[in-house]
Amino acid sequence: MIAAVSADPRHDWTLPEVEALFALPFMELVYQAATVHRANFDPSEIQKARLLSVKTGGCAENCGYCSQSAHFDTGLKAEKLMDIQAVLAEAMAAKAGGADRFCMGAAWRELKDRDTPRLAAMISGVKALGLQTCATLGMLTADQARQLKAAGLDFYNHNLDTGPEFYGEVVTTRTYQERLDTLEHVRAAGMSTCCGGIVGMGESRRDRASLLHQLATLPAHPDSLPVNALVPVAGTPLGDRVPAENTRVDPVEFVRTVAVARIVCPRSVVRLSAGRESMSDEMQALCFLAGANSIFVGGRLLTAPNTEEDADAALFAKLDLKPMVLSESAAAA
Repeated sequence: MIAAVSADPRHDWTLPEVEALFALPFMELVYQAATVHRANFDPSEIQKARLLSVKTGGCAENCGYCSQSAHFDTGLKAEKLMDIQAVLAEAMAAKAGGADRFCMGAAWRELKDRDTPRLAAMISGVKALGLQTCATLGMLTADQARQLKAAGLDFYNHNLDTGPEFYGEVVTTRTYQERLDTLEHVRAAGMSTCCGGIVGMGESRRDRASLLHQLATLPAHPDSLPVNALVPVAGTPLGDRVPAENTRVDPVEFVRTVAVARIVCPRSVVRLSAGRESMSDEMQALCFLAGANSIFVGGRLLTAPNTEEDADAALFAKLDLKPMVLSESAAAA
């Protein structure tokens, strides 16, 4: 008999313990993850969020999966930061479509001080619409984090991408510690963190366990934990290499990753993020059973395709799911 895991957060996970979770029999792992999930969330509720690229292309980073890197020829044209009113129009449409969180992404290595006031105005405007606000703008200084918090930013996304051992195979222009430093600035400013990673980049199961070990041993677990499946983009190192090597993660292994994420970060909102448009209804159902309780809605994620809203509506109806209802305190956070 395998002892049940705790539904309460702990921060002293060891890497061997996380690896042992991955090695559990699949049915047992999903059962334990579902039990943890039900102790902390309504299993029929899924949060809906919308993601908009407010500044596309031309990024100085060399992340091997990214269509927006200036290092790779992906055919993507670099654009300037969007007009504030255009962003607010997208946010209003997102709210009308049922989203309660609006996420703004900019293809930057780091936020520049000259752009901070304009971003702050976007954030304030979106917040005034009654939406939770989230942004992913690259690295932040402590002062920039405080300014974004003052503007009304609720969540800041800064993914670790993978475990530290595999990280150098993905990106070399930003260190792992720099990612951890930005997360610390976000926490110190009083914002919630959104932090996860990508699977299917050619990493091993141990690398996936190492990523989740990093997240589970942060000073505070991520409030949102996105689990992305690699979307191969032609012209990027991973887009050109991974399909040829047939190293994309098996659907059952992906569900295992979601289940382990739920167990080690029991109160995080675990989001099915990039790659969902290629997942079957059955695979998504297993992910929800294993503890995923958030999705991005709308036909696009930054520059990647996403499931269309009518397909999501049909899936929700088939699985008897409903949108997550935020408490008044969470909505105002």
